[in-house]
Amino acid sequence: MLNTPLTSVAALMGLAGVSLADVPKVATDITPVHGLVARVMQGLGEPSLVVPAGASPHQHSMRPSEALALSQADVVFWMGEALTPWLEGAVDELAKDAHVIELLELEGGLALPFREGVGFEAHDHGDHDDHGDHEDHEGHDHGDHDDHGGHDHDDHGNHEGHDHAGHAEAGHAHEDEHEEGHDEDHVGHDHEGHEGHAHEGVDPHAWLAPENAMLWLDVIAAELSEHDAENAATYAANAAAGKLEIKEAKAEIMASLGEVRDGGFVVFHDAYQYFEHSFGLQAAGAISLGDSSDPSPARIAEIQQVVKEKQVSCVFSEPQFNPELVATVLEGSGAQTVVIDPLGTGLELGANFYPALLKELGAAMAACH
Repeated sequence: MLNTPLTSVAALMGLAGVSLADVPKVATDITPVHGLVARVMQGLGEPSLVVPAGASPHQHSMRPSEALALSQADVVFWMGEALTPWLEGAVDELAKDAHVIELLELEGGLALPFREGVGFEAHDHGDHDDHGDHEDHEGHDHGDHDDHGGHDHDDHGNHEGHDHAGHAEAGHAHEDEHEEGHDEDHVGHDHEGHEGHAHEGVDPHAWLAPENAMLWLDVIAAELSEHDAENAATYAANAAAGKLEIKEAKAEIMASLGEVRDGGFVVFHDAYQYFEHSFGLQAAGAISLGDSSDPSPARIAEIQQVVKEKQVSCVFSEPQFNPELVATVLEGSGAQTVVIDPLGTGLELGANFYPALLKELGAAMAACH
């Protein structure tokens, strides 16, 4: 009788041939990264999330539970200092015994420079560093897996040699993506120095390119397999299934965007160019250069002119931005406003998060033409 409950639990969980004893503890920075890692770990465990849904990735004060997740992690997956400048010190200090994977630094990923000007006049979809073909990453070789952005896999316990020199170019760029809504017990960080970052270098919103996400799924699976070889087949199968789900989501979105024209929409701040690049779109411009302060009257006048000249039909706002400012930009244009969110605030966390995020953005753009 004593063995019956354990046997029943194992059968219900479908754990035949799967070991949970050595599943690594994983910490992630933002919700899209959490979703990709959750997909690879499905059936084995759940990653921790350091920047909760609705919080700003650019300046967030970690709660003790989030700091604890970093300190206990065997592996950390994060976008990088270009998106979360405050997190770099915390990762170095709290996760010094973890192996850290900085997704923006991975070889083979699509990296786009920030666009300039109200109407992105100087931007060219062909002018980017994409390190190869991003239409299909299934041939990407992770068998060697000796180098994930300069990390030494031979010593998972030593994070001291983590090289952040390349981050100056990656831009201490973006400011506030989401209004910080958490003022409880926080581990404090000084964010004052991050408000005035130059809008230059690599745009860190790289998770919105499904090609990047598919590449990262393979990297995540390979990394977790190094820490947990017994479950390597499960990680690989989950990554393969996740890539198929992303491809299916992309095909569905492409089919729905047939009537969306280039220049037909304006974004509040420039967070979507990876999505545009992957789906063959081009925004007419951005209301604000960054997202920590309101645009100047001169910039508002410029974007109003862009809306008029390009016959913009839609402006994509975000939940934390002032709707009155958007209304001012649209005044007299007849264009509509749709609220979207590059971090998918409101979507359910877990293994299905990333395809759901793509579909949510695609549906919003398809409805705005």
